[in-house]
Order: sequence, then structure tokens, then C-alpha cells
Amino acid sequence: MYSSKTMKKVGLALGGGGAKGLAHILMLETFDEMGIKPSCIAGTSIGSIMGALYSFGLSGSEIRGIFDKLIVSKQDSLKSILTKKDVLRWFDFLDVEFRRGGLLRGDKIIDYLNRYLKTSTFEGLQIPFKAVATDFWTCEEVVLDSGELLPAIKASMGLPGIFTPVSTHDRILIDGGGVNPLPHDLIHECEVTVAIDIMGTREEGRHKVPGVAEAIFATFQIMQNSIIAEKLKQHPPDIYIKPTISNVEMLEFYKADKIYEQAKPAQEQLKKELEKCLS
Repeated sequence: MYSSKTMKKVGLALGGGGAKGLAHILMLETFDEMGIKPSCIAGTSIGSIMGALYSFGLSGSEIRGIFDKLIVSKQDSLKSILTKKDVLRWFDFLDVEFRRGGLLRGDKIIDYLNRYLKTSTFEGLQIPFKAVATDFWTCEEVVLDSGELLPAIKASMGLPGIFTPVSTHDRILIDGGGVNPLPHDLIHECEVTVAIDIMGTREEGRHKVPGVAEAIFATFQIMQNSIIAEKLKQHPPDIYIKPTISNVEMLEFYKADKIYEQAKPAQEQLKKELEKCLS
């Protein structure tokens, strides 16, 4: 355990990447295990969901429990699926909207998260938190860190073509991954910056022609990887962790067990890096 009186201020950046963002949970569990409380957190897309839940005061294991209630793996029997009462909420989440720039409005997902956040504003969080979104028309980064929390999360996770854009304060906002998929440059006020990059890799099917959905999602990830690479050159974090998560698509949350297993080596790396920086 580290003393808050002597420990350096640690900033944590949680990147976007869809289902691969489940790997963030292992990293948060490492912070809990080591008794380290970040002084500030920034998140993009699913990183903003994880960051908000953790900033509110939930532990990594509690966040894991929230997602475990929703995730159905291929190994689950029909009986085990039906006993997960929250799994049925996936049907509630399908608030389809075809006319406003996305397939899903995302309101019901936000309402579900609100059951656990229990605060409607950034000011109600225990840890200062920043969510990153993109202004659709100006192509600018929008950092949301005060006022209403849930619309900010919804904007940050607004994957184009899947979730409808968020209209707020005369702006149209979409997924923050379009401008800053790993916002470690936003936690510069801390002495130690930790960046968790969960974009993952693709190794199979190098000669396969992708389908439409796969091509769209993969292209978005290619662009995000390019942004991250450039930002790492300009603003290298003190600790950079990239779990080797391979062959997991943006929405394949049912591969949770695979994601957790692939992220374990990175979890150990994070622990060693933190011990080194804080010793």
C-alpha cells in the first residue's frame, strides 16, 4: 500500500476500443490492489465509461461485476443466460433510431449506467474526470469535465454509425476517438502519467476481404492507431501499457474471458511499472 501523503500524483488515461475496453478493468484492479488512487482520470469512448465509474468510487472488481451481469459468453447455457436478469436489458438497450445518424440512441445504456453512478454531474465524482468527445462539424477535440456527466459519456462513446450524435451547447458531438483515442495529454498536471491503450491487434485473415461492418470499424481503428502513435511521439506518458488483445471486434463483448486472459501480462507490466515509478 502507498501513502497518499508521500505518493506522487498519478494521472490515468483510459483509451477507446469497444469491447477491448474490458481490459481496463484489470488495470483498475491493479490500482486497487496496490492501494493507488489516481489524482485525475481522462477517458475516451469506453474509456470514459470505465473512467466515470471508477471516478465515482466503484472498485475495479465492482465494475467487473457490472459488466459480467450483462455479458453472455458462447459457453453459457440457456439456463445460465436466463438467470442473468440484467442480460435481458440488452433488448431494452436496442432503442433503434434510423433517422439521426446512428442505429442506437444510447439513452437506455446511459440510464443503466446511472444505476451505478448515482450522480448526474462531474462535481459528484470522487476523482476529477475528463471525457473526450469530437465536435462533428469543426472536427475539434471537446474536453468535458464539468456540468452534466451522463450526456458527456454518451457523447464520448458515440461511435459513428452506431450511436446517434449528441447535441449539446450548440455542438454536435460524436466519439472522442476521432480526435484523441488515448487522452494521456490531458492529465499533464499529474507527476506520473499512465496511459492504457486497448486498441489491440489483428493477426488472422490477412488476405481476407473484409465485410462492410468489419471494414468500417477497422478503418476507424486504423485512424485511431495513427493518432495515438503521433501523440506518443509528442507527449510520451511515463507509463504506457498496451495489452496484446488480438482478433476482437469492436462489439464482441461476449469474448470477455478471452480479453481478460490476453490482458493479464499487461496487468503484471503495469504493476511493475508503477512500483518502479513510485518507489
